[in-house]
Amino acid sequence: MDELRYGVIGTGMMGIEHIENINAVVGGRVTAIADTHPESRDAGAAAAANAVDVFADHRALLESDSCDALVVATPNMTHIDILRDVMATDLPVLVEKPLCTTVDECREVIELADGRAGLVWVGLEYRYMPPVARLIDELRTGVIGAARMVAIREHRFPFLVKVGDWNRFRENTGGTLVEKCCHFFDLMNVLIGATPVSVFASGAQDVNHLDEVYDGRRPDILDNAFVIVDYDNGSRALLDLCMFADATQNQEEISVVGERGKLEALLPESIVRVGIRGEHWIGDVADQPVVDETIGFHGHHHGSSYVEHTKFIDAVMNGKGAEVTLHDGLVSVAMGQAAHRSIDEARPVQLAELL
Repeated sequence: MDELRYGVIGTGMMGIEHIENINAVVGGRVTAIADTHPESRDAGAAAAANAVDVFADHRALLESDSCDALVVATPNMTHIDILRDVMATDLPVLVEKPLCTTVDECREVIELADGRAGLVWVGLEYRYMPPVARLIDELRTGVIGAARMVAIREHRFPFLVKVGDWNRFRENTGGTLVEKCCHFFDLMNVLIGATPVSVFASGAQDVNHLDEVYDGRRPDILDNAFVIVDYDNGSRALLDLCMFADATQNQEEISVVGERGKLEALLPESIVRVGIRGEHWIGDVADQPVVDETIGFHGHHHGSSYVEHTKFIDAVMNGKGAEVTLHDGLVSVAMGQAAHRSIDEARPVQLAELL
């Protein structure tokens, strides 16, 4: 085929983000959308670059023969039910993160996907942000040696308002450390290249959403946490999350340290630093601005979703496997779930308890 026809299931904020990226990507076109929420359906149809078939039920879209591939961008807690229907087809699918809200649900999706023809790609696209991609490339050259310590800081704004405020409750999202931080756990795994074995976390809801009430219930989502992950090769990683830190220069700061030096990536400044021991010293590592001229749409994620769709289209068109696999999605959810258990039970949690 010359063009991949997309059906987008879920046209809220992230679904619109996917539509806008597909509009800009060569070889992709949105031809169908589905959402249970009328206003979201209208927004999705308006965002598409052409006329689309519009459905109130994803099952009608799946039966319509109006697309060649799917994006699932519905609220987290709906993924498992929608994916049960999607896995009964052979349509390639890109599933927004997190894959599901629990390890058990992720396992079920993996079992359902076994033997189907269409690939399943999990939307953990942070690895494609240009400065992060550059950091990964530098690390792969061996310039700093093996990654011994990884530190990821996200200091950002609170959770945004979503349809029905579904993201205010852990039962819907899987919890902040699943919903938001699966991206960062996946990135830790990519950078270290080993198997996570234990998680130790401290976190709380200290500032955000404390005065909100929904049907008599107060939100229960964490707004800050530290998470330490130990790996089977002796490396370790740290996540520093604060969701009331929007008064900051960079939202994400990523550092990787090896025996030979240190790599850093800063967003949104889009800067990479490469410091080599014996060659550089504290305060003497130059900023390297990173600009990827091939990215046709930057959106809310610094162009990473655009890169993700170019790679997804290439994989579907050329019979390749998914770069971001169901296993990647499972492990990133397991790490978030383990972090929540660690906070709830005030102890380190072994990944083997979940996996």
